[in-house]
Amino acid sequence: MSPKEIIEKVEQLLCPFGFEAHAFKIGWYNEHVDENFKFPYDYDTMAILVISTPDMFDKSLVPYIVRTECPGTGDMLDHCVTEHFNNIKKEFADCDIEAIHDFELLPSRRPKVLVQTAGHVSGAAYYYQRKDLDPDPWGDKAKIYGVSIHPKYGGWFALRGVLIFKNIKHPDLERVSPVDVVNTYELKKELLERFNYNWQDWTFRDIIPVEKRYSEDQKEYFATLPKDRQPLIEKLKSHRKCEAVDSL
Repeated sequence: MSPKEIIEKVEQLLCPFGFEAHAFKIGWYNEHVDENFKFPYDYDTMAILVISTPDMFDKSLVPYIVRTECPGTGDMLDHCVTEHFNNIKKEFADCDIEAIHDFELLPSRRPKVLVQTAGHVSGAAYYYQRKDLDPDPWGDKAKIYGVSIHPKYGGWFALRGVLIFKNIKHPDLERVSPVDVVNTYELKKELLERFNYNWQDWTFRDIIPVEKRYSEDQKEYFATLPKDRQPLIEKLKSHRKCEAVDSL
């Protein structure tokens, strides 16, 4: 199977469940990260970034919650995404795939992969940082974290991890630049300030007009700590069972 066919097959496996898949070269990623984060693979090694869209909640997570007993440890969302990653590894049993989730850490407590950088180099979502503003409006003492914005969903999406096909090279992969949708100095400043100082009010996600947002159920779920989600999980199960009965 060619690299192009692999990418198409991964998209077929993920897109019906509310995910996006964006291919990139490990070399592109390594060019943008410090030595501690570089992957020890050939420049042309193919990797795929996985994004969850607003549709993922109803198309993947809720069905997973309904048919699965709560694992007791960890987050149901993490388990759900892990299942999709494992399904891809099974589909491509002949490939040496390293699946890395956004929540995985190194022993040093650093993330195993910088997913926002992967999102940027794959062309999936522009990673806005303070270096994008000249002059810098905040001064040396302010800590300003960057944030990724999707061209269709604004901030209503999430970067879930990468799949590295360690034995697949794709020298002909075309490099796609991320779309700079927050394209003025003032708007970039507003985005970073909303994200850093008021991220809990969700408004940074609407920095641009979007095609779709999270549902109210989805916002409630993500706004609740994993340890406190059991009542929400039971409510989601109950609603889905009632919907199934109503459709009979």
